[in-house]
Amino acid sequence: MKRSFCGIMAAVLCTAMLAGCSQNSTDTPVSDTTTAASEATTAAVDENAVDPSAPVNLEEGVTDKMYNRAIMNEGNLTRLAAAMKKAQNGEKVTVGVIGGSITQGSLASNSENCYASKFFGWWSEKFPEGKLDFVNAGIGGTDSYLGVHRVDEHIISKNADVVIVEFSVNDTDKTMNKYSYDSLVRKLLSAENNPAVILLFTTMEDGTSLQDVHKEIGKAYDLPMISYHDVVYPEIAAGTLAWKDISPDNIHPNDAGHEIINQLLRRYLDDVYSKLDSITEEPAPFTAEGYTSDYYKNAKLYNASEITAVSSENFEIGQNTLYPQFTDNWITTGGGTLTFEVECQNFGIFFMRTTDGKSGTYEVYVDGERKGKMEADFTGGWGNYGFTKQFVISKDTAKHTIEIKPAEGSEDKELTILALMIS
Repeated sequence: MKRSFCGIMAAVLCTAMLAGCSQNSTDTPVSDTTTAASEATTAAVDENAVDPSAPVNLEEGVTDKMYNRAIMNEGNLTRLAAAMKKAQNGEKVTVGVIGGSITQGSLASNSENCYASKFFGWWSEKFPEGKLDFVNAGIGGTDSYLGVHRVDEHIISKNADVVIVEFSVNDTDKTMNKYSYDSLVRKLLSAENNPAVILLFTTMEDGTSLQDVHKEIGKAYDLPMISYHDVVYPEIAAGTLAWKDISPDNIHPNDAGHEIINQLLRRYLDDVYSKLDSITEEPAPFTAEGYTSDYYKNAKLYNASEITAVSSENFEIGQNTLYPQFTDNWITTGGGTLTFEVECQNFGIFFMRTTDGKSGTYEVYVDGERKGKMEADFTGGWGNYGFTKQFVISKDTAKHTIEIKPAEGSEDKELTILALMIS
């Protein structure tokens, strides 16, 4: 069995802050009669509710109540069953994961103890004679906006048969990340080999998670959805589980936290495996209408070897020291300017933020109009990381002139552009 790890760099703990377009949903009004009926009805007792008098025993593992809370949707099992049958028949099966630092394995004691490796472990144990590959495309500090631009190279090109998507703590913008997450999921489902897609929802200590937005996407396409958030956060809130027992900070699971996710995934996979003989439908191409406008359906990253600047001054092509998977970057030690001619609907830039005080602020102009800035100085922050920012979003494709130049006071400051984000 071979393993191919796409996300092995130092742990990155921050989420990317993105600005985007808006899509508003309207609430359906409820009639007075319906309201009165609702108020007169006694609410059913939730049999999976937390029992405040029963502390969680991590050694005993996930309980039935916890597991039932986790399974937000069993989903259509056709594709997942097909992958299991391939492995059962000795055919090659590639298991993939894409997400942020939790998926990367940050703060697990070693890579073998992170949920992603344990997920692959289930396949290895269940199908010992199978031809199995593993692709970990977790990259710390990144969200689904970067994910939709890199998924073709990091997951789809590997012909992954099963993919877990985990971005619920790194996605922070309820509008923009709804679009990017939807397009990411649609890209995976539309891949020629009909991969199975499982949505995993994680959480921060205070319950922060974009799972309520992400689950709209999963519901629209009837995907398996498993919520670590719904397992641990109610217990934390009730005082039956201490966050420090499952995480050393406010986000990342320790080995015990990863083991909880592992137990949820294994139990779910075991349930599907037990039904294999009854799942006879063959996987079909994905044809569902987009839940959103699918702005990023053609999203791709372009580095300095894939797109040539119309003009360049004081920028050189080089390699950053943090992300080996993002090569051929544009790097200036100060005063650099770049101009590109691009045809696109949407345009963003993926650049480095650094803590050494050497990086500066660079302004971005689109067709002569200032659209924003890249603030690369992160002095006093927790560490260097890649940051994404969008400057153009539209439903129409058009040609644009993109100019990048230092802001006043940053003429002698550094900037590393990892890639252009174009769709």
